[in-house]
Amino acid sequence: MSQKFTVLFDLDGTLVDTAPDLMLAHNHVMKKFGYEERELSDIKKLAGGGSRVMLRKSMHEIAELSGKINKTNEKMEEEMTKEFINFYSNNINKGSKLITGALEFLSWCKNNSISMAVCTNKQEHLSIDLLKKIKIYHFFDYVAGGNTFNHNKPDPKHLTDTIEIIGGNLKKTIMIGDSETDSGAAQAANIPFVLIEGGYTVKKVNQIYHNHLVKNFVGLEKIISKYLND
Repeated sequence: MSQKFTVLFDLDGTLVDTAPDLMLAHNHVMKKFGYEERELSDIKKLAGGGSRVMLRKSMHEIAELSGKINKTNEKMEEEMTKEFINFYSNNINKGSKLITGALEFLSWCKNNSISMAVCTNKQEHLSIDLLKKIKIYHFFDYVAGGNTFNHNKPDPKHLTDTIEIIGGNLKKTIMIGDSETDSGAAQAANIPFVLIEGGYTVKKVNQIYHNHLVKNFVGLEKIISKYLND
């Protein structure tokens, strides 16, 4: 049965501020492999594409800043990514916290029979584990991680496949995210996009396509209500 309305959420930087735990895992890997650690502000600019992409970007930046050649190769990337995931999975909820207003907004959606799903480039099992530990997993009809399909954001199929799986309607769906990765997927899928300010991106808000701009989830019900009444 088709749902009345669907809201898709990114995870890192959108529903949950995961940067402290991502930094912990990132710096563990850097230290183990003999590289420099990074600051929290650095991690927020590197996250969003999955663990391997984050480590790759970080190594590239470190090489540029030091004027040295990035000596990492595919095998080393695999080893570093494996170490990151192993460490992160055991420390996934040390400092992560819900974005302001997220719990109240999820409850409002549930009470209004709105279907909800997560579309994230974080690995599926890590995403589900985090959602359970932060106690919001029960709100979602489906969680699509970066390894759930053969494609992920910014590919629009990450969103459209999720909508199809939960029995949603593409024309009655909205996406909430914090980066150009989320925006690009939503725009390509022709889904309205709500941009959360201060997310995990190096882009400025005027460089990211969006239909609505918000600081957090407080008051977001008003925006969604307009779509419900269309």
